Amino acid sequence: MLDTDVKSRADKELTDRHASTPAEPAAHDAALSPDPAKVGAPPARKRIIPVLITLATVIVALPLCWLMWKAYVGAPWTRDGTVRAYVVTMAPQVAGQIVELPVADNQFVHKGDLLMVIDPTNYRIAVQLAEAAIQQAQANAQNIDAQLTVQQAQIGENQAQVDAAQATLTFGEEQAQRYKDLAEREAGTVQMAQQTQATLLQNQAALRTAQSALTLAQRQIDTLKAQRSSAEAAIAQATAQRNQAQVNLGRTRIVSPVNGYVTNLLAQLGDYVNVGINAISVIDADSFWLDGYFEETNLARIQVGDPARIRLMGYRQIVRGHVDSIARGINVPNAQPNQEGLANVNPIFTWIRLAQRVPVHIRIDAVPKGVQLVAGMTATIQIEPR
Repeated sequence: MLDTDVKSRADKELTDRHASTPAEPAAHDAALSPDPAKVGAPPARKRIIPVLITLATVIVALPLCWLMWKAYVGAPWTRDGTVRAYVVTMAPQVAGQIVELPVADNQFVHKGDLLMVIDPTNYRIAVQLAEAAIQQAQANAQNIDAQLTVQQAQIGENQAQVDAAQATLTFGEEQAQRYKDLAEREAGTVQMAQQTQATLLQNQAALRTAQSALTLAQRQIDTLKAQRSSAEAAIAQATAQRNQAQVNLGRTRIVSPVNGYVTNLLAQLGDYVNVGINAISVIDADSFWLDGYFEETNLARIQVGDPARIRLMGYRQIVRGHVDSIARGINVPNAQPNQEGLANVNPIFTWIRLAQRVPVHIRIDAVPKGVQLVAGMTATIQIEPR
């Protein structure tokens, strides 16, 4: 009885399985088949959307293209720009050993800051020697002044002797004439006339002696005055030497003439520096400018004073400036003379003529915060015509 039930149940399950197998493909095909009501042409609005997108793209692109045309063709610009600055090179004017070097390479220094000290010992001694020479020359001048004073007194004495001799001679002439007249009228003796005549001759000789002494004293004054002039020249020479020694002493201290940055410092403490050989260089921090090398075809649109936009290669910020000047000459190879003085003209002419590039000096007006100018940096420069 149990076996019959089990068999009947198994036969029923097998029959149900065979009955359900053909129906599954039909259901799968029905699921894959599209609905005939849904099949047809797409709506018109779906075809218009791509056209509208294309028109909008064209409308937006035209102004952008026009702006790009004005920026790259209408406004002069160049990628060939260079940051430049003045470099102050300082060569010692006196030789010696470096005893102080308070700066380091790339250090910022202010105008007047000490850069280097050369051993001042020899130059201090030179100043002392020059001052001693001045004192010696002044002493010589004072000695001559004293001699002049004495000589002036001597001249006064000699002049008094001349005056006395002249008075005596005048009296003697009158006395001799009077006794001569008496002798001629036989009112006096001949001996007395002869005696007064002899006295007159003595008075004349005394006057000549006094006059000679006065002349000699006056000439001595001229000699002393010449010596005084020589002493003054010696004082002036010694003073000039002292001033030069002081200048050389001051030159042992080298200070910065500008605000800037010490660059490429190779000197070391203890080095010996010579006159005229560069020992230290400072980049003037207040002298930065740019040279933009524009093609000659763009020069007609560049005027002095035009604003300039500067973009350094290493920064995104825009540096502002303006055109300060335009170069008036560049090197022309054909103009170089040969040994005979004639121009060397290159006979080769290429089919493509490259435009020459002319330097345009750009003065910097404003540097954004965070931008560090370095001489030699490259930049893109765009001129904005006014």
